[in-house]
This record gives sequence, structure tokens and C-alpha cells, in this order.
Amino acid sequence: MHPSKVRRAHLQHFTDLPNIGKAGAADFALLGYSAPAQLLGVDPFHLYQALCRATGQRQDPCVLDVFMSVSDFLAGGAPRPWWDFTEERKRRYGQLAL
Repeated sequence: MHPSKVRRAHLQHFTDLPNIGKAGAADFALLGYSAPAQLLGVDPFHLYQALCRATGQRQDPCVLDVFMSVSDFLAGGAPRPWWDFTEERKRRYGQLAL
């Protein structure tokens, strides 16, 4: 969902989260999650690595940016576009996400 449309009080489906559409929702389901609340406190890099393993291929680093945006939002941050997290990802993880 586009960050400007997110409503914190309405988080029943993964697509209610910022930057998550059908593909992102399917990724969370593939990883064994069934509700947004289950993602609270989960390390976004752990999610990224698990998705790479589950799909058998390296995911684009912007997927990690998306996971970081979701983690930040669930921890109480404002809904922001995923690209707001690109520089933070590069600082925190460097080449690990490449």
C-alpha cells in the first residue's frame, strides 16, 4: 500500500502495510507469516535472508528497504516510502545485501 494511504488502526492484511502489495504479501506468506502483527520485532535483514533462501535466489536489495520500512512502521514510525531506507540499508548492511 502507498504510505500515504496506510491507516495504523486498520492492519488486518499485509497489503495494509506501507509499501506492501500482492507480491510482498506473498513473500511474507512464503516465509510462514499470516498476519502483520507477527512481523513486529522481526529483524528485516533476517526476513531478507530468509526470503533469499526460500526462493533460492538473491533478492534485489530494495526488498530489504521495503522490509526495513515495514519494521520501522510496526515499531511506531510514520509510514514512509521504501526508498527512504536505502541510505540506512547501505550504512547498516553494506555489501551484505548484494
